[in-house]
Amino acid sequence: MELTERQWQLFDFVKQLHGSQKRKYSGQPYYTHLLSVADRVSGYVQSGCEIEIALCHDLIEDTECSLATLSSLLISLGYSVEEDAEILASVDDLTDKYTSSRYPKLNRKQRKLMEAARIILSRPIAQTVKYADIMDNILSITAEDPSFARIYLAEIDQYIWRIDKGNPALYSECCRLFTAAYESLQKKRPA
Repeated sequence: MELTERQWQLFDFVKQLHGSQKRKYSGQPYYTHLLSVADRVSGYVQSGCEIEIALCHDLIEDTECSLATLSSLLISLGYSVEEDAEILASVDDLTDKYTSSRYPKLNRKQRKLMEAARIILSRPIAQTVKYADIMDNILSITAEDPSFARIYLAEIDQYIWRIDKGNPALYSECCRLFTAAYESLQKKRPA
């Protein structure tokens, strides 16, 4: 994946905000997930902002950054008002709203069902990035924690078949990977 100068500047900003966060299973810096999602989506760019959305998809959820701060940065980097609006709206679509801190009386299953209902309504470009995010997560979670992978895949199963508005080729890849991971874990299920 080749990044433009402004994409590198955006990535540097995102990397700084994610700071010392690590990927749960690999211990790698968190930004490696963002790059992986961006790389995966880079072959499926349609509107032109998929890479930026991928780089920022966890920014609001996992850092102290606000959409207003991200918008200011995007405009300062030369993104147009239209690009800024598309990136912000999609990042917002990809930001979990039903978190344990905001909804402490709901358990994980309840929160994830609400998230599923919400993500189904997300923009096509956000769905395209979501496919790449799901794929990267499936690969790491199934390799490192099959017990949690069953939970994760069950959560994804709540909506994956209904988020079909993004890039059709990447969606097809995502569904194939999901199905293969699901079937593989079913075969390994303890008796």
